[in-house]
Amino acid sequence: MNEIFVKSLSELIVKENLESYKDLYETTVVDSKTDPYYKEALNLYNSISEEKRVVLMNIIEQTMVDTISSMLGIIDGSIPLDDDDDSIEPKLLLNSVDTEGELQDQFLEFIEGKESGI
Repeated sequence: MNEIFVKSLSELIVKENLESYKDLYETTVVDSKTDPYYKEALNLYNSISEEKRVVLMNIIEQTMVDTISSMLGIIDGSIPLDDDDDSIEPKLLLNSVDTEGELQDQFLEFIEGKESGI
């Protein structure tokens, strides 16, 4: 069950959002109603070569993977929320079954397997 969950996180958050970002950067037309943040981001994207756009998308993808990994580490208990307070102990149940603190490791194994073509 954990494997299905981490694969779903990768598909829903990383893959789909990365596709959304690519689409946003490739198709958004800047006008007077465009948010200033997006205007700057689009100007940056449009000012770089195709090769550097690939690098930028890789950076965005790695940032999403790192963020998910950190969140799962917090849920698993391997990354403490606060060193001074042991009273916060998050736990995730999938279909009422304890994930046994393995989500971060399983997520990273899935990502590494995907990257190596396994």
